[in-house]
Amino acid sequence: MNKEKQYIRLAAMATILLAVVIGILLLTSHTQPQQEMATASSASSQTKKDPNLDKVPLPQLTTTVADNESEVRLSTSMGDITLKLFNQYAPLAVENFLTHAKDGYYNNTIFHRVIKNFMIQGGDPKGDGSGGTSIWHDKDTSIDSGNGFKNEISASLYNLRGALSMANAGPDTNGSQFFINQNNSDQRQKLDKNKYPSKIVKAYQKGGNPSLDGSYTVFGQVISGMAVVDKIAAGKVKSSGEGSSPVDPVKITGITVLKEAK
Repeated sequence: MNKEKQYIRLAAMATILLAVVIGILLLTSHTQPQQEMATASSASSQTKKDPNLDKVPLPQLTTTVADNESEVRLSTSMGDITLKLFNQYAPLAVENFLTHAKDGYYNNTIFHRVIKNFMIQGGDPKGDGSGGTSIWHDKDTSIDSGNGFKNEISASLYNLRGALSMANAGPDTNGSQFFINQNNSDQRQKLDKNKYPSKIVKAYQKGGNPSLDGSYTVFGQVISGMAVVDKIAAGKVKSSGEGSSPVDPVKITGITVLKEAK
């Protein structure tokens, strides 16, 4: 009888011990990810700024067209937009854009996607956002294997208001479509100032889309005609949101190359 009681006590103790162990494991599994998230967040907020960031060239901050930059006039049914292109920092995107421009590829295409306080998008010969290829498509698989050419991300270029960027369907899927950042609201509070040059932080006061930085190739900047960009962005659209398309699309009548980089 005493042995049976002893077995019962041992079994009860074993059950309690097992429950405690399971409880500890469950508690640990639920708190660990939160702890990791908190640690990652703390580390991010404590990241020191690279002093070299404030030393990089920032060609978007001047309207002067340097010798190593190109210049184009994008003519639309609503007016002209003049842009300078950054051959040094985004050579593939600039070559692609200039070649298409010279070949008349963009002539009579439309700004098919327009979102006020965000951007205007064009460059699709189909006019619906589903078309367009790079100049290397079916010609040079080392640059474009069939899905588009690679992103060119630079610490010198950002999606500021007026920045010309390549549209894509994911990393390294650049074809022919492009967009001009139009948002004019102050973006400084959205920035991790340790990750941006001080002058770029200041420039974002005028607007832009910093959430796109690092994911889309910036290859040009509007130097004249932002009023035209704003008019295009303000056009009436069929629906709001990501699929926003204009009721009366503005047409690109042609792109004139005014200067090519030396």
